[in-house]
Amino acid sequence: MLTASSAEERERAAVAQRATFHQLTATVEEETFRQSEHARSFVITGNPAHVIAYEREKASLRSVEQRIAHLNDAGATESELTSLRQAIHWADLLADEQEGAIRAMKAGDSKAATAILFGDEYGRELDRIAEQVGKFRYMLDQRTDAAVRQATDSARQWRNMSEFMLGATALLFLCVLYFILKQRILRPVVRLSDVVTRLAAQDFAAIPPDFPQIDEIGDMAQAVRIFRENGLERQRLEQERDADHATRDRLSRMTQRLQGCDSIDDLVEVVRCFVPEIAPGFAGKLYIHDMRRNAIAQACDWLSPKQSLEEFSPSACWALRRGQTHKPKGELIDIPCEHLDRERPAPSICIPLMAQGESIGLLYFELPEENAADRQERMEKYLEMLAENIGLALANLRLRDVLREMAMADPLTGLANRRRFDTAYQDEVSIAEQMQAPLSCLMIDIDHFKRFNDSYGHDAGDAVLRAVGGILGDALREKDCAFRLGGEEFVLLMPGFTVEQALERGRQVQERIRKLQVEHRGEQLGMVTASFGLANYPVHGRAGDLMRTADAALLRAKALGRNQIVVATVREDSSIVA
Repeated sequence: MLTASSAEERERAAVAQRATFHQLTATVEEETFRQSEHARSFVITGNPAHVIAYEREKASLRSVEQRIAHLNDAGATESELTSLRQAIHWADLLADEQEGAIRAMKAGDSKAATAILFGDEYGRELDRIAEQVGKFRYMLDQRTDAAVRQATDSARQWRNMSEFMLGATALLFLCVLYFILKQRILRPVVRLSDVVTRLAAQDFAAIPPDFPQIDEIGDMAQAVRIFRENGLERQRLEQERDADHATRDRLSRMTQRLQGCDSIDDLVEVVRCFVPEIAPGFAGKLYIHDMRRNAIAQACDWLSPKQSLEEFSPSACWALRRGQTHKPKGELIDIPCEHLDRERPAPSICIPLMAQGESIGLLYFELPEENAADRQERMEKYLEMLAENIGLALANLRLRDVLREMAMADPLTGLANRRRFDTAYQDEVSIAEQMQAPLSCLMIDIDHFKRFNDSYGHDAGDAVLRAVGGILGDALREKDCAFRLGGEEFVLLMPGFTVEQALERGRQVQERIRKLQVEHRGEQLGMVTASFGLANYPVHGRAGDLMRTADAALLRAKALGRNQIVVATVREDSSIVA
């Protein structure tokens, strides 16, 4: 084996020597052709930079003996070096021609310079240099190949002999150890290999064998068990991560839908659709705070919750009292909320919906009976995120409604304003024309309103307007049918009212206005009266002209002495008069 190794070393040395010679001769050949390229480039372009590069290359060249000295040191033969010397000698002669061409070019004789460097003789000299370098390499390759073949044959003979001796020794050794290896190592390794293969395929149901002995096999078995436990834990974490990503995606989509809601009903539908997907198995309810009744009323539920009332007072829930999540059961004992069934308590969570520090609703969840504590711990952050998003959306909707009401309401009387009237009037006219249903319009103007302002001040006039607005606001069961158009002028839209019904309602309003006793700063302001103009569709013409017709009737009532109701009439030519 040592002899074979020595022969292989000789083989590698011969190959390395050939590589070295090839590299060194390539350098010589490259220097020659690089000088030629610089000289030719100067002749073609006349750029002095090429001359500078040429001179630099020339200055870096050494004598022939210096350039081949390192080849001699590397082991080149004399015949090989003779061929290389001839190539370098011709390269030096070629340099003289290059200098002559450069001088001619500097003297302005570009034609002579071109003839020197691009002539046939110059090309043949370059070919001779390449031929001599190739001859050197050929001689070197012949000698190296012979050395490699000799070393390879020798190494092969000794290697075959060493392999035969090694095989015989190994066979003898294996025969001795067979029974020991089979019982002590082979069977345990086969069993462990099967388990490792299944674990590598993510089959963590494979259970590693138990080898209690303290040796390498026992250590391997312990390592496989640890690998399986780590794999199971990694699989669990990946499942939790995937579930977390899916839940966050659902939360994001729910938030986008909540932002697009135009009403509380839309919000309730989004919650009913998404919450069971985000918190599967968690039955629950959404409650919204009814400000007018100061009650927490159920808006929707999912997965059939068994506890919690449909409506209760805000003080009945500790989450609303404290403004924090409340869990009556769990590791820490806490007080159950009054809206829950105290006789059959179950794990639950109450999460308040907050907006600007105030509770505007409640999210109630009942935890699944199976693994309630574990699921609550994992899902609690998502439930709170749910409550935060729903609370924000609910607050935005309420704020939008408040702003809409403020924009559509008269701040002095509380009635709908002119902007709201224009919208409502168009809607009612459209409905009346489509359904061929009656629609009445009662225009109202307070008589001699200016005297209240002139005699008692504008505050007294505002008091009169508020009192009249209160009567008109209660005049109809329908909501938002009384409007203040501006100043002391009001209007009642009465969908479904015939002329007779509208006239009767107008008389009631007139009587209530007459009975008004308005005080301002302890002083009675005197009797308040109003003039009324009444028009009806279809009796008095097209629905679109209803307001103009009623206004004409109102003007007629004022002209006839005020404090009366004038109903529009129809002439024989079907034109409308008061």
